[in-house]
Amino acid sequence: MQAETKRKRILAICCGAHGVQDGLSAALYVLMPVLAQAFGLSYAQIGIIRATNNTAMALFEMPSGLLSEWFGERRLLVFGLVCAGFGYVYLATASSLWIILVSLLIAGTGAAFQHALASSIISRTFESGGRRSALGLYNSSGDAGKLVFTGLFSLALGVGMAWQGVVAGFGLVALVFAVAVYLVLRSAHAGARRSVSEDPATDSEPAGWGIRDRTGFSALCLVVFLDTAVQAGFLVFVAFVVTAKDVPADLAGFAVVVTLIGGMFGKAGCGYLADRIGIRNAFALAQCATAAGIVVFLLVPPLPAFFVLPFVGVFLQGSTSITYGTVADFVRSNRQSRGFAMIYSVSGLSAIAGPVGFGLLSDHSGLSTTMCLPWPSCPSWR
Repeated sequence: MQAETKRKRILAICCGAHGVQDGLSAALYVLMPVLAQAFGLSYAQIGIIRATNNTAMALFEMPSGLLSEWFGERRLLVFGLVCAGFGYVYLATASSLWIILVSLLIAGTGAAFQHALASSIISRTFESGGRRSALGLYNSSGDAGKLVFTGLFSLALGVGMAWQGVVAGFGLVALVFAVAVYLVLRSAHAGARRSVSEDPATDSEPAGWGIRDRTGFSALCLVVFLDTAVQAGFLVFVAFVVTAKDVPADLAGFAVVVTLIGGMFGKAGCGYLADRIGIRNAFALAQCATAAGIVVFLLVPPLPAFFVLPFVGVFLQGSTSITYGTVADFVRSNRQSRGFAMIYSVSGLSAIAGPVGFGLLSDHSGLSTTMCLPWPSCPSWR
C-alpha cells in the first residue's frame, strides 16, 4: 500500500467513525419529542435522558486516552462503535424509561471512545505534513454526520416509518462500521498498541503525560475553554436572538441549523488555513471574522440575518480545527491520545459552563450585549 493511499484510507475511516458517532448523538435531538410522546415523559425526564447520555460521554473521554496505551486506539474505536450500536439496538426495544436510560448510557459510553483516539491516529499519520488540514476534515465529518443522521431520521418519520425501526437501523450501521474500522486500520497498521519505548524522545524527556511544554499546553487548554464556551453559548441562544427579531419560534430554530452548516465547512477550511498562514494568524483571523459576523447578525433584519449565520458558523466553529491541531506540538507522539483526551474533556466542561455563563450575563446585561463581549485574544501558545 503506497504511503499516500494509506494515509487517505486512515483519514477516511476515522472521519466515517466520527460521522457515525456524532450522527447517533445528534439523532437524539429529533428522537426526544418522539420518546416524550410515546412514553408520556415530562420535561424533567427528557432532561435526565439527555444528561445520562452526556454524562457517560464526559466520564469516559479522559479514560479513553489512557486506556489506548494499553489496548491501542484501534480496539477502543471498535469498542466504542460496538457500544453505540448495541445501545441503539437496545433502545429500539425500550418499553420503559429505565430501558431508555440504560441504552443511552451504553451508547454514550461508546461515543466517548472516539474523539481523542481518532485524533491521535490522524495526528501521527500526518506527522510529516498536513496535520491540521487532516484534523480539520475530521472535525467537519462530525457535523456532516449530524446533518445526515438527523435528516434521515426526520425523513423516515415523515414517510411513516416507526421510530423503533429507524433507531435499530442506526444501531446496525454502527455495528457494521465497527467491522470496517477494524479491517481498514488493521490493514493500514494504524492504531495498534504503542509502547513508550517506540518514541525516540522518551530517553530525553520524562514519562507521564508526555507534555513537552506545560506552559504552552496550559495556555492552549485555556484558549480551547474560552473558544468552546463562546461557541456553545452562541449556539444555545442564537434562536432567542432571532425570535427577538419577530421570527416565529418554529422558524427560529433553523438558525442553529444554518450555523452548523457553516461550521461544517469552517472546520475543514480553517485547518487548511492554519497550515498555509500559520496558527496565530489563522486563529486571529477566525476570531475577528466571528466577532464581525455576530455584530452584523445582531444589526440586520431577520432575512439577511439568516444569510449571515453560515458565515458566522464558518469561523465560530472552524477555530476548533486550529486549536485541536496544535495538541501534537506540545505532546509526545506516543502520549497524544492523552493530550487529545484532556483537550476534549476541557471542551466538554466548557460546553456546559458556556451556556450557563451566557445566560447569567444575558439576564444581567441583555442578550445582545452579552453577544458583543470581547472574544478570546490571539493565542500565546505559538
